Amino acid sequence: MPDGPAPRSEEFGMATRSADSPATLYGPVSAVLGALALVAAVFAGFLGIAIPLLSGSLAVTFALLGLARGLNRGRCTVGLTTGSLSVLHPVLLAAALSV
Repeated sequence: MPDGPAPRSEEFGMATRSADSPATLYGPVSAVLGALALVAAVFAGFLGIAIPLLSGSLAVTFALLGLARGLNRGRCTVGLTTGSLSVLHPVLLAAALSV
């Protein structure tokens, strides 16, 4: 048995954020919404552009919130890229067809 109290996580350089925080879901939610929006953007001719624009903007928002918190950086990056691509694809498609 150690003599003193148990060492705290700050002493070992570990993160002190709680794993139970809802902020830990920003990364997975942005990745799922980004993937859904990218698939919807590919089928924008059949589904319309509302679904990819809404899902993509939510994916970008959650990804930026997750990156600001520093949680699930990989999933936030995936959500940011797929979300931004799914927002840009229908906008550029509509601009190309209107010319």
